[in-house]
Parts: sequence; structure tokens; C-alpha cells
Amino acid sequence: MVFRASVSKLICLLLSVAMVAFVAVSWALVEADDHVQTPKANTVATQAHASKAEARRQAELLHTSFAGTLSAIHHEYYRSDQGMTIPAVTLKSVFRDLERNHKLEFRWLAINAQAMNVDHQPKSDFEKEAAKSIAAGADQFEGVEEGVYRRVGAIALQSECLKCHLPNRTSNKNRLAGLMISIPIQANE
Repeated sequence: MVFRASVSKLICLLLSVAMVAFVAVSWALVEADDHVQTPKANTVATQAHASKAEARRQAELLHTSFAGTLSAIHHEYYRSDQGMTIPAVTLKSVFRDLERNHKLEFRWLAINAQAMNVDHQPKSDFEKEAAKSIAAGADQFEGVEEGVYRRVGAIALQSECLKCHLPNRTSNKNRLAGLMISIPIQANE
């Protein structure tokens, strides 16, 4: 029980660092805008991002933060025999907070391994193209539609992940999942 509590505290700490980094970058981008001298407390949560380039930088930062957190927690702390919630599911609560407070959207996508949740199957044409592109070797796939920048970044599935995602594997071929991050941008982008 003590182990589980310390892992939970570590997960919260790592995810807090990731969220602070996101907010810091967001505020820096708002301050860089010629029309805004200082950020307001709710600027990020209520306005579309200024440009596709800024949304891309934020998505890359978030992807790197979440991929690193997921890998570290899965590798160093998660043990399937202890009945713990898997790290990808734990991250969903962080995703919900970011969605609610910053109008961002996150979605796991199955790429070339078994989806553990049917909701992770690619659904839209964009998601299917992203999955195909990443399975073919791309690190990321992006697009803009209806004022929303979307980026799907590859997430390498480590051995710990493949025990469930590919239980009967016959090779050491790399397997991937994807993390889609959606960020609103100005309509003219």
C-alpha cells in the first residue's frame, strides 16, 4: 500500500511538471503577441491559439511530456501483478483536466498493436491517415480542419506494454501507439 501511494505521488508530481511547462509556454506565446502585454489568468482557457506554429510547438511539448511520463512510470513503477491502474489510463484524468481548463483534446490511437480499448481505434479519415503514416515510419502526422490543429505523435510501446498489446508476438519489431492532441487555432490559419 505504501508503494502504491508513493507511485501515485510521483505520477502527480511528474504530470504537474508537464502541465506547468505547458502553461509557461502558453503564457510566453501570449506575451510574445504584439497586442498583449501580460497574460490574463484565463487567456489560454478562453481564446483560440494565435497560430498554427504556436499550436504545433505546444502540441510537441505536450507530446514529449506525456510520452516521457508514460514511459518512466510504466518502466519504473507500474507492476501488472499489483492491480494498479495502467499509466495510459491514469493520464486520461490529466487529459480531462486539460480539456476542461484549456480547451484541448487528447486521444490515444492504436497504430500497429492491439487496442486495449475500442475507443482507441482510428475513426475519422484524419485518424486513419495518421495511423497509416505513423505505422509506415513517420514520427508525427498533423493537419488543420475547422479551426483546430491536430497532431498525432508516435508513442513507442515498450516490452511492458507489449505484454498486453501484443501478447502472442513472434518478433521484436517495434510497435507503436499514437497520441492525438487537438488545439484550437485562429480561423484564418
